[in-house]
Amino acid sequence: MSVMKADTYAAREPSRNALVFLARPETLSVLLLLLTILIFQVLSGGIVLTAYNVSNVLTVLPEIGLVVIGITVLMIAGEFDLSVGSVFALAPMMAFSLAQLGWPTDLTILLAIAATLAVGFVNGYVTLRFNLPSFITTLGMLFVVRSITVTISGGFPPTFAQDAPVWLFAGSIGPFKASMIWFFAIFVIITVYLRSTNIGAWTYAIGGQQEVAKSVGINTFAVKIGAFMLCSFLAGLAGLIQVFRLRSPLPSLGEGLELQVIAAAVIGGVALTGGKGTVIGAVVGLALLKVIENGLILTGMDASWFKFAAGILMITAVITHAWIGRKLSRFEEK
Repeated sequence: MSVMKADTYAAREPSRNALVFLARPETLSVLLLLLTILIFQVLSGGIVLTAYNVSNVLTVLPEIGLVVIGITVLMIAGEFDLSVGSVFALAPMMAFSLAQLGWPTDLTILLAIAATLAVGFVNGYVTLRFNLPSFITTLGMLFVVRSITVTISGGFPPTFAQDAPVWLFAGSIGPFKASMIWFFAIFVIITVYLRSTNIGAWTYAIGGQQEVAKSVGINTFAVKIGAFMLCSFLAGLAGLIQVFRLRSPLPSLGEGLELQVIAAAVIGGVALTGGKGTVIGAVVGLALLKVIENGLILTGMDASWFKFAAGILMITAVITHAWIGRKLSRFEEK
């Protein structure tokens, strides 16, 4: 009898290992990315993987990628931030509006960054202090911050300061773009933070089982406040980087960005319920969306289909991860 059970287990083991591999948050998004690149490479006649096109995609990836990293940490902690698009615009508009009044640009940039941290703190404090859904709190903050952004600018873009440190955010350092260095450095730091520190482990624990985390002495309030502030800070930093690249601060920057970064995170395997996900998976999810957007343009298709594709991918990712989770649970029960 024991031999038969051992044989049955051995026969099931390859299937179980395959499910465990697919259950990793980033696996599905990586496979979809490779498949999408292959399809568009064929349809575009080989243009997708040319050095020029890859360079164009990578130019804009760090800016939105920073916002994705922030929203990923916050979603792992079990919260949302719908105000990131507004904060994305607030930081550069505040920095250059103050600079236009004669303030030193270096100081205005620091003040803008401080403002993003303040927005994140308010988002977290109001959400946790009054036990509100972060969806509601940050939706309200989306309108508040956007209104402030338009008001301080008077509805018109301020002049780009000539003494602005472009080299720091959008210049080239050797063969690398400064924006890519910022993105890669923050990507590595946050990945290590989540995987190898106590606070990272607490972030996963709070997102997965908040009451259990509280019962073992984890300061859930402080960890979540930190996640809100990090998310807002990275959104503001990303907005500054984009404006330094374009040299045109616009009040409308970042409109709709919040839904795009949440979609990228979900496609990359970050759970909507918290407690699960990786930064690399979310970034790959963003890369997948950018490849689709770029591929539609290169193949001459209507770019309006991009939102359709993003929606289908998001729904498919959630359904697939849920199905894999159920299959794994059945394997463990047997």
